[in-house]
Amino acid sequence: MQSRSARAADAVNKKLEQLLPALFPFGIALGLVLPSVFSHLRPMVPWFFAVLTLSGALRLKITEFGRTVRAPLPIFFFMVAIRVLMPLIALFASSVFFGGNPDVVSGFVLLFAGPVAVSSIIWIGMFNGDRALCLTLILLDTLLAPLVVPGTLSVLMGEAVTMDIGGIVVSLLMMVVAPTIAGVAANEASRGKIADLLCPYLVPLGKIFLMLVIAANSSAIAHAVSFADPFFWQVAALSVSLSTGSFMLMKLVGIAARCSHEKNVTMFFTGGLKNISVVATIAVTFFPEAAALPAVTGILFQQLIAAVMGKAIRGRQERGESAS
Repeated sequence: MQSRSARAADAVNKKLEQLLPALFPFGIALGLVLPSVFSHLRPMVPWFFAVLTLSGALRLKITEFGRTVRAPLPIFFFMVAIRVLMPLIALFASSVFFGGNPDVVSGFVLLFAGPVAVSSIIWIGMFNGDRALCLTLILLDTLLAPLVVPGTLSVLMGEAVTMDIGGIVVSLLMMVVAPTIAGVAANEASRGKIADLLCPYLVPLGKIFLMLVIAANSSAIAHAVSFADPFFWQVAALSVSLSTGSFMLMKLVGIAARCSHEKNVTMFFTGGLKNISVVATIAVTFFPEAAALPAVTGILFQQLIAAVMGKAIRGRQERGESAS
């Protein structure tokens, strides 16, 4: 029996889910219009992500991770799709449209070579995906990022990129590893009681935190956004097209790997969403400004694309349930 406050939190969560397609554009607008305000939240971003991860891990058991590792085919298909196919597709498409601007081409390859987004855990929870598989994919892909991202750029673009491996590892420990271990340990030790106590509050809080993360990231690139520049919209159009294509590719990968519905949802969102914060940091630090444009447009549109895709999935689910 839920308490009154838990029921109120659940009602807030359902309302936030309904508002999700508008919530992320609102976060983007806040960051762009009030960059001096929301830039102060950037040091808090890892903590916000830690809450997102904890809310997903609190309902997990060690046996669920065991089942994920014992069935590695979805993991293999996932890694081939996001680590090989999408960077190659990004290179080909950006070379066709921006072949005369190698900096922009490098930016697109970087965008799709970047690690998957920690925020995908919130989408997995909303659409009843496999949380254990999601956290396994996030953890594995982020651990490989210090090797894979520079390696991909070196092979495809001949770019020599130095990454702050120590900083990435610390961020990974804080955003993924520690909250995952804490969540699973608390769930096991309490036999689910901690999850029942905290999740009604952490789940809606995570959605609010994600909006604040988007606002904080948007504030960092406000100076680089020029809506009056046609070139910006050309880059944005390709970024949206490739991001949409990455979701579609992961849908096909889930079918090819013969995944269950839960694993399909997980592959779809985890493979479609990128850790734009990491990508933008690398682009700004090691590349000319033009190379950061794909990351900038990714920040602006990625979560909105996920919201639209999620709405389409939910619509098909509801039609299927009504038909049955």
